[in-house]
Amino acid sequence: MTMPRVLPIRDWADAEPSLTYAIGDIHGCFGQLRALLDLIEEHRGGRPRRLVFLGDYIDRGPDTAAVVACLRRLQSHEPDDVVCLAGNHEDMLLQARHDRESFWHWIQNGGRAVLESYDVNHIDALPDEDVAWLASLPTLHQDRQRYFVHAGLRPGKPIEPEDRMARLWIRDRFLRGDYDFGKHVVHGHTPQASGVPEVRRYRTNLDTACVYGRALTAGVFTDEQGPAVAFLAVGHSNVDAAAADRT
Repeated sequence: MTMPRVLPIRDWADAEPSLTYAIGDIHGCFGQLRALLDLIEEHRGGRPRRLVFLGDYIDRGPDTAAVVACLRRLQSHEPDDVVCLAGNHEDMLLQARHDRESFWHWIQNGGRAVLESYDVNHIDALPDEDVAWLASLPTLHQDRQRYFVHAGLRPGKPIEPEDRMARLWIRDRFLRGDYDFGKHVVHGHTPQASGVPEVRRYRTNLDTACVYGRALTAGVFTDEQGPAVAFLAVGHSNVDAAAADRT
């Protein structure tokens, strides 16, 4: 069985015992999510932790319904320690409920997999509770060292008031330059074909293209520095091997 990858960045024996795990784009990959949560539990070794999910829980992958149920359950059990942010795919689903053009745009970007996951034929048949939860998700979380956001932030603009379009959709202006926002920015949204996180001076991208056959990644963060102290990653081979072990 291929073991999940743990990618150390530094010897963190002296790290702050309170840990934050930020998880990149899931896109309906429930098997990888479940395996990564197990790996996080093993890794934290009983220390306090917070989970921050960076959005894009839905579309493209096979198990959106299971992913949403899992995240809602986690958040209901630990509302102070589980943060779920909105992504642009959640935004597309919400817009798709209002007009036909938006609906087909959503379908073309993986929305049909959501309908299949819930075993429904129309977007209006999706569970009201799940849709309401998706609509309630914030676009930003911050702690002492970091901003957590789905896509990124607009360089040169204040963090507040909310720039929802940038937080959910921005790419080029945010990605192409190293801009200091005053805190390290942890984001997803732009899949890394390499399957490993993109680590820059002022930002870290945790979208490691799980739905495209790469990995689902969690960055491990402490209060002592902005960038990650380690990464945990689960690929498709890990999940396939675990499933084979259970048969």
